[in-house]
Amino acid sequence: MPLIADGGRIVNISSGLTRFAYPDRVAYAAMKGAVEVMTHYMAKELGSRRIAVNTMAPGAIQTDFSGGMVRDNPDIARHIAEVTALGRPGLPDDIGPMIASQLSEDNGWVNAQQIEVFGGPAI
Repeated sequence: MPLIADGGRIVNISSGLTRFAYPDRVAYAAMKGAVEVMTHYMAKELGSRRIAVNTMAPGAIQTDFSGGMVRDNPDIARHIAEVTALGRPGLPDDIGPMIASQLSEDNGWVNAQQIEVFGGPAI
């Protein structure tokens, strides 16, 4: 924490799996839930230094995560598309700009928030 400049920004990374339960993901989801709680504490503790702390929670993104299962398994990708309002799994390019926006001064008043970036699943 001493290395972060006053007025800085922190973006922690969580997961959509803190909102949806899938088999064999309990340890991962529990750890990401802890990241979300930690974000609130960090925001409170670093607020006096004007450091904003938020969590970004991506959904199913087509990457190497879990062996590339969303990217490389057409059945999984199709399932994600069917249950997501925007009709497709996410792409890395969907996530990077959101993180960049949270690091921007333009979002300096956003603090202690969990921001979901996953195309609207199960709504």
